[in-house]
Amino acid sequence: LGGIFGGGFSGVRFDPGSFPRPGVDLRMGLTVTFDQAVEGATTTVTVPGADGPRPVQVRLPAGVDDGQVVRVPGGGGPGVNGGPAGDLYLDVSVGTHPRFGRRGRHLTLDASLAFADAVLGTELRVTTYDGDTVTIRVPAGTPSGRTFRVRGRGIGGGDLLVTVVIEVPRRLDDDQRAAIEALRDAFGHHADAA
Repeated sequence: LGGIFGGGFSGVRFDPGSFPRPGVDLRMGLTVTFDQAVEGATTTVTVPGADGPRPVQVRLPAGVDDGQVVRVPGGGGPGVNGGPAGDLYLDVSVGTHPRFGRRGRHLTLDASLAFADAVLGTELRVTTYDGDTVTIRVPAGTPSGRTFRVRGRGIGGGDLLVTVVIEVPRRLDDDQRAAIEALRDAFGHHADAA
């Protein structure tokens, strides 16, 4: 066997550079709006390369979160000698919304509540992210900072978390001041120094 195979390929040279090789993976940042992150979107990013920049279309899933990494298969550097392209990894940064916040799949919202309504209880009407209106029953004696859950009004089955912020009036007319003083006297609460 040694006579058959020994040195039989001595005249053949293999060039490693001729084999297909995958392209390099690339990583870059992508800033999206709050609405794009919640609803999902298709956008185009410009990817640098040896032959110049090129556009890559990216489909963002609904509910993508701030800090999440989105992988775009084949969006990286081109392959060599017919090899597959590398992948593109996008570090997502999500902008803010003037009314809503996020906590994973849950949307958050601060809602103002009048002092008298917090004391006596009320029904609070809140506009959801999709534009509908829901009514929250606020019980008497609700403290500022209490959070109410509206199920199914978040992202992908998440909830809407509504935190009430009690409004303390800064200016009072004479009648209002007298009413507040009468309330304080009725409860008998006085501030004591620690």
